Amino acid sequence: MRPGVPLVFAASALRAHGLRTSLCLAGVAIGVTAVLLLSGLGEGARRYVDAQFESLGSNLVFVFPGRTETEGAMPGTGSAPNDLTLQDARAVLRGVAGVRRVVPIVIGSEAVSHRERERHVRVVGATRDFLPARRLWVAGGRNLPELEWERGAPVALLGSKLARELFPTASPIGEHVRVGDRRLRVLGIVGGEGHQLGLDITDMALVPVGTATALYDRDGLDRMLVEAVGANHVDGVVAGLEAVLAERHGEEDFTCVTQDSVAGSLRSILRTLTLALAGIAAISLGVAGVGIMNVMLVSVSERTPEVGLLRALGARRGEVRALFLAEAALISLAGGAVGLLLAAASARALRQLYPGFDAAPPGWAVAAALGVSLAVGLASGVLPANRATRLDPVAALRG
Repeated sequence: MRPGVPLVFAASALRAHGLRTSLCLAGVAIGVTAVLLLSGLGEGARRYVDAQFESLGSNLVFVFPGRTETEGAMPGTGSAPNDLTLQDARAVLRGVAGVRRVVPIVIGSEAVSHRERERHVRVVGATRDFLPARRLWVAGGRNLPELEWERGAPVALLGSKLARELFPTASPIGEHVRVGDRRLRVLGIVGGEGHQLGLDITDMALVPVGTATALYDRDGLDRMLVEAVGANHVDGVVAGLEAVLAERHGEEDFTCVTQDSVAGSLRSILRTLTLALAGIAAISLGVAGVGIMNVMLVSVSERTPEVGLLRALGARRGEVRALFLAEAALISLAGGAVGLLLAAASARALRQLYPGFDAAPPGWAVAAALGVSLAVGLASGVLPANRATRLDPVAALRG
């Protein structure tokens, strides 16, 4: 039997039972689509996280009150014997080598209003160094003034979305807004889009840190943002931070987190999640394989005379086995190709809905999905193919 003959026989047999073949193909296609789409979502989340951290650079250190001893716990969520204070931030700026900027930060939620328009948004208390440290800029107007950190000033910067909501037809620069019970003058608009570490840059108000501590009646900080002069200075800055703050507090009641450590932990979590989702979706390929096996068993029963004729004409057992394995392989490969097209179309639709989120499946997932679908098809065809080879030619000719 020539090499291409099994494929020709298999294709004609599948065309003869179009509905049955289409249903098996659909099962494989759905399984492949699920694997590729879920792995693409996980990979897209990882790429999104990488992009978020790359937009911040790699030389930032975040200092939170409270010691986090358990790996994976959120820093700053537990109780702390001592608060982080403005004096701590000033001591770090003066006493730690390799530090470019120290930004004390207080974060809360408050109503921001102008006349009859009001929005409830995040209010960030910081210094004028907040924007350059977070790689942001002033899109219009000017930055916060240079102030003593303990002093407040009745001024604010607005995110672009918040500015449009409160001032839909006019420029907000120079106008006044009410933040909580305080009346503040708008100095400028924060440039930048999207989220940075959970903070929507476009939908926030930035005020001096002294104003924020008075607004929320607090002495402690939510965190400190420390910018090293370069990525190669981060380890030295962390060591200096720990020494200075431990001496001031008498114990290590704070947590230092670098960007690389946070990004690495998130990548590991997302990679594991991606593999788990792909594994769960691959179960549907096993279900599709059972369907292929059932169809092939029915096909063997229906084509018993054909098998007997082939054996009577001299076809060997291996050649008969190849015929049925070729059918199973064609179903699985065709289903895999259809699933690949469906996954690509779904990923394209998601990119149109969410332009900042790329859900394209990684190359390894495409190769694995197609390989697994082919393996499932072949494995499902083994039992029917073996049953066909065991048929007695004379009995098979009788049907």
